[in-house]
Amino acid sequence: KVIWTVLVTILGYASSLPVGDDSICTAEELAKYRIIFIGKWSQTAFPKQYPLYRPPAQWSSLLGVTHSSDYSMWKKNEYASNGVRDFAEKGEAWVLMKEIEEAGEKIQSVHGIFSAPAITSGTGQTSTELEVHPRHPLVSFVVRIVPSPDWFVGIDSLNLCEGDRWMDEVSVDLYPYDAGTDSGFTFSSPNFATIPQETVQEITCSSPSHPANSFYYPKLKILPPIAQVTMVKIKKSQLGLSAPYINLPAKSNEIIDSVS
Repeated sequence: KVIWTVLVTILGYASSLPVGDDSICTAEELAKYRIIFIGKWSQTAFPKQYPLYRPPAQWSSLLGVTHSSDYSMWKKNEYASNGVRDFAEKGEAWVLMKEIEEAGEKIQSVHGIFSAPAITSGTGQTSTELEVHPRHPLVSFVVRIVPSPDWFVGIDSLNLCEGDRWMDEVSVDLYPYDAGTDSGFTFSSPNFATIPQETVQEITCSSPSHPANSFYYPKLKILPPIAQVTMVKIKKSQLGLSAPYINLPAKSNEIIDSVS
């Protein structure tokens, strides 16, 4: 009777524990995806203070990981790590890579780290491949907006697993985020550290609410997406094939605004 009582107590306690997002993934052992990042930062879409030179509008390289639910590369309303700060402000990845390595088994070893080349203009695309595992079905990445004080786009812990299957394809519109480490308002603002550091926040057409803000468009309800990411599951018969190119409509996210 004592053993039975203890067993019931243990089971009851276990059932009350929080369940991670990846704990219910029962999909096949491994899946490979092609991730395609598309920049939509055009002068037509975002005319205010659009960077034309020194440097012109562009995107840094993409750096990402596949991981379990007990790891977070970055998260809205939380403080950016030193690694994310360096990446968002200067495009330097050394500290962020060290943080990823220190995450240990929360990351899917070296196969869970992926990167894609930079884009030398505000529009265009870049791609690479990544692997996910039932224990590491979440995807996170960052891409720096260049030039900017500490602004970036990215994804935080997107789950590619649905029960016992991997999703075939998923697309997500991306919007700018402020890392909370630099107080500049414009794309070309000089370095001005935020002390004390603030949390990561999404930049909207009305926040920060300041006319000098490069993304301040008071006539809009929401900003159009500044980028988009698509992840396509690679079938075994497609392994080794080159990445597809996605044609973009010329005016896919045009702003109707008199501000220039």
